[in-house]
Amino acid sequence: MTAPLHFTFGGRVSKVTFKKDLDFSLFGDENAVLTVFDKNTFSLFGAGAKNPVVLKPGERSKCWRSLERVIRAAVGTGLGRDGLIIGVGGGMVCDLAAFSASVYMRGCRSILVPTSLLAMVDASIGGKTGFNFLGYKNMIGTFYPAELVVMSLEALKTLPEREYKAGLAEVIKTAMLGDAGLFKLLAVNRKEVLARDPDLLEEIIHRSISVKAGIVEEDFRERGKRAILNLGHTFAHALEAVTGLEVWNHGEAVAWGLARALELGVRIGVTGKDYADSVIKLLADYEFRLEAGSVIGGNRRNNLMPLKTSAIIRAMYADKKKREGKLRLVLQRGICETCIEFVGDKLVAEVLRKEMR
Repeated sequence: MTAPLHFTFGGRVSKVTFKKDLDFSLFGDENAVLTVFDKNTFSLFGAGAKNPVVLKPGERSKCWRSLERVIRAAVGTGLGRDGLIIGVGGGMVCDLAAFSASVYMRGCRSILVPTSLLAMVDASIGGKTGFNFLGYKNMIGTFYPAELVVMSLEALKTLPEREYKAGLAEVIKTAMLGDAGLFKLLAVNRKEVLARDPDLLEEIIHRSISVKAGIVEEDFRERGKRAILNLGHTFAHALEAVTGLEVWNHGEAVAWGLARALELGVRIGVTGKDYADSVIKLLADYEFRLEAGSVIGGNRRNNLMPLKTSAIIRAMYADKKKREGKLRLVLQRGICETCIEFVGDKLVAEVLRKEMR
């Protein structure tokens, strides 16, 4: 197992450990601990958990109502400011549990136990917390690093294939940003990565964490460099929003968003075409869907609805990454060469119209 890692985010030390098994007895007195799951992770990892709060799985549970459930449970348990809220699950649970800890009595202790690859390499690292509001991703949030993040590779054995691949999209993004060797590893060892080779997975997670944490340590509150972690995400969050947060999972939307960002970069002369082609090939080799299509499901009645360029652009403007009313997009010149550009609606629309109205 990898030795513990220590990072400092905004003056707070965050420790990352790799464990084989999860032992809730290590986390203190029962009356000082609250543990947040969704139904899936509770059924798999809930034995021995202290004061569990079990939420419905899925992005729709990342909301005010779930936050209120966690806070009410904390009050009912008698949790003090020195108490501990543990999040055990994927990105939804990690984000919501950490947000709850950040606001409960103006901040109590927080530990995260990510159980999905996406949460391991992204949601649990770096201190961003939050939940969705008015149909938009992470509109409300705080910066609040967990004091401890516990990684268990055993948890990845239970992960459905679709959710596992969602995490690989974030790994590819991370490699693009800061680890050319990781990008090559993913290209050369595709079969082993998809087979979840444990040694390879541990290396992938370690390298992904190191890239992200290095960026966040430089710019904890996203006043500069940290914004590059949003590569592909302004497109991705818009796609998730207009499809009701239930058709595409986050990783699938990120893969689509990476392809759109690369295509836009080539169109405006920022991104080298050979590099864009190499990334799109890697995404295609991992069988990510890179075109949204003209008609998809996504409203609450699960009817079909047209996916329109105008709707995507409106959702992009609702994203947190706009500045002064303009779309502020993260693009790339090449691998590990990332830039931020203000791009007009017309150019974005030209990229989107290739696959939708």
